[in-house]
Amino acid sequence: MLATLAVLLGLSSLQALPVAKSGDEVDVELVLAVDTSRSMDYEEMRIQRQGYVAALQHPDFINAVRSGLLGRIALSYYEWAGEVDPSSVLDWQIVENEQDAKAFAARLETRPIVTQRRTSISAAILFGTDSILQNGFQGLRKVIDVSGDGPNNLGSPVEPARDMAVASGIVINGLALTIRPSGTTGGLDKYYRDCVSGGPGSFVLAVRKIEDFEVAVRRKLIMEISGLTPPPTVQKVASEPKSDCLIGESQWREFFDR
Repeated sequence: MLATLAVLLGLSSLQALPVAKSGDEVDVELVLAVDTSRSMDYEEMRIQRQGYVAALQHPDFINAVRSGLLGRIALSYYEWAGEVDPSSVLDWQIVENEQDAKAFAARLETRPIVTQRRTSISAAILFGTDSILQNGFQGLRKVIDVSGDGPNNLGSPVEPARDMAVASGIVINGLALTIRPSGTTGGLDKYYRDCVSGGPGSFVLAVRKIEDFEVAVRRKLIMEISGLTPPPTVQKVASEPKSDCLIGESQWREFFDR
């Protein structure tokens, strides 16, 4: 398994990340992996960006950070579509107070909005996994927070990437943007529950209207930082038929065959 992980990581375009000082302990190492594929228009992208900026500065987010055992988290952010955009990466920063949170949000707010083609959730997960394993922090929990509006259709299949991250001690949560039809059987939120999320206590939230994005992001961040158990409505249901985790790849093959 480790050998396979090394191969997959080598296939992803990973940039060098700074190493934190040895022994930096935090409650959570949290990666925010945000979809910027062209299936969203510019207005949706703008609202998505502002949703993250606002959520990171909200008093409830800051209170959640302070209420942790250590009262500090390590936070990183990047955007992805067919691959991770290296220019979008906001490297790891300690957040333990309002000033830290506002500084991180300010870095994000000033970034230009850049879109890309296709959707590679696996690339987003592999990049996040490598980032967490290299960052030098000692987190009580390690979380990759993936938001997206469609199934994986490029690069490695999503399930092996998810499983390897989970085997490394990382929890993957999802924010499924279900504003437009995704072409998945049972809905994109179910696809994310079955194929993307994983690890103890993992969960998926659905955003059905773009104006609800900020509240959903804030809710998800608080749950991840606090280690709250997700309600049954956002957990996997064992009795449901499993989603086809290769449906995105199949749709692209059918498109080109036509």
